[in-house]
Amino acid sequence: MAKYKVDITGINTSDIKVLSGKETKELFKKYQNGDEKAKEELVNGNLKLVLSILKKFNNDKYNMDDLFQVGVIGLIKAIDNFDLSYNLKLSTYAVPLILGEIKRYIRDNNSVRVSRSIKDTAYKILKYKEEYMSENGDYPKTSDIAKNLGITEYEINFALDSLKEPVSMYEPIYNDGGDTIYLMDQLADKKEFNKDHDMLISLRKAINKIKEREREILVERFIIGKTQMEIAESLDISQAQVSRIEKNAINNLKRLIK
Repeated sequence: MAKYKVDITGINTSDIKVLSGKETKELFKKYQNGDEKAKEELVNGNLKLVLSILKKFNNDKYNMDDLFQVGVIGLIKAIDNFDLSYNLKLSTYAVPLILGEIKRYIRDNNSVRVSRSIKDTAYKILKYKEEYMSENGDYPKTSDIAKNLGITEYEINFALDSLKEPVSMYEPIYNDGGDTIYLMDQLADKKEFNKDHDMLISLRKAINKIKEREREILVERFIIGKTQMEIAESLDISQAQVSRIEKNAINNLKRLIK
């Protein structure tokens, strides 16, 4: 299979029509007035958008025919929910939905419902970024978007994050041939310690018996709340080393507390 070409059984991808912006708007108006044939033309005229997204999954691990069908489902959902009043390109709105549908299929996760207000905010942000990029040749800063749309930077990040596919905390993100580092290892632990008096006493005694480096990393991770990456930078060691020391320290504590 070619690196920059997706082969789909029964479809000559080079013959797929691509709609112009004007054609897309006219078809949307017809579809929103009940013309189902217009919807079919919209789907067929945007299949290359699905193919472009499939390129990142284009390897022996996945069945391209299956992913293409799933991607088309995402495209149909985008067409069904697209709102012309936002004056936004269909591709800008459809890409996250197509990608999300494919990732859900691969991970076998359930879909996440996004409220209308968050969806509206995401629309406005995408539209502003698109217009700004068109006028200035670069994407705007988050602070500029917040100022122009009258929302906070937190609301911007929250709205855009709502379009992303959830990831398991146990997703492996690095392996140097030894211990695997999972996504949960990147997250700071902000939870308070268990207040059970006996457990705290046992833990305090045990933590004084482990190695100084192990104790230092546990304090940084679970009391101060730093990520493994932050600890690695402060100690001038690799994140993999921090992960190994942390796991050894926890195992030693479990052994000492028993």
